[in-house]
Amino acid sequence: MDLKYILQALVLSACLSPLATHAQKIEESSFNATDLIASTNNIKKIFNLESHDYDKYTGDEINQVCAGCHGEFGMGGSDGKYPRIAGLSIPYIIKEIVLFRERLRPNIAMVEHVEERQLANDEVMDIAIYLNKIKLNNRLSIIDENAPDFDAYARLQEAKSVLQIGRTEGDIKKGKKLYKKECKSCHGKKGEGNQEDATPRLAGQYQKYLWRQINLYIKGKRLHDEDDPEEEFLKDFSKEQLGDIFAYISTLDD
Repeated sequence: MDLKYILQALVLSACLSPLATHAQKIEESSFNATDLIASTNNIKKIFNLESHDYDKYTGDEINQVCAGCHGEFGMGGSDGKYPRIAGLSIPYIIKEIVLFRERLRPNIAMVEHVEERQLANDEVMDIAIYLNKIKLNNRLSIIDENAPDFDAYARLQEAKSVLQIGRTEGDIKKGKKLYKKECKSCHGKKGEGNQEDATPRLAGQYQKYLWRQINLYIKGKRLHDEDDPEEEFLKDFSKEQLGDIFAYISTLDD
């Protein structure tokens, strides 16, 4: 190998090493519950959706950046490494962006995109509304591809916006019973979330992502309920019970 390229590689490695160490510290850090609750309450004062003049074109432009990980239509990808963000409630999207920005929800991949100098508060509302308006189908429409007026490009675009979440192993009947008892009141009868509150939809979300978040809640890396920061009810479920709940959730977008 050319000596010039070896030297360049060594310099780059030296530059990236501190960044990697910093990234690891961010990922492994724990949030401050008091700060998180204060930030969540403050969001309602700062982001006035009723008076916001939504700019669809700004939302679309920002989404082109989001698409690098979350897909053109916010469908996520890599089997749950990047979650579905299309159709999430507007208050939830805003809250999570702010928590990423303030390092109260550690995620190194989000840091560079959510700083206020990169994403002003008005733009946060624009992308939240834009993503919320995206509707994903779970199957392609039935059409005659041999018809004279068949539009191949339109069909391709439709295919891109189709999201099918595979079934998860577990006892669906037991999961349904547990879901109705423990999850339905906040996340909705069909896992649709709450559009008026910052409660995310669970239906149509990647199971790998949901498992990752559950583990963060159990380990105290995320706060499940700002109104009850001391609650630890997720720790009361066995892995089998959680698996049953996820098995049921995986049927909700059928």
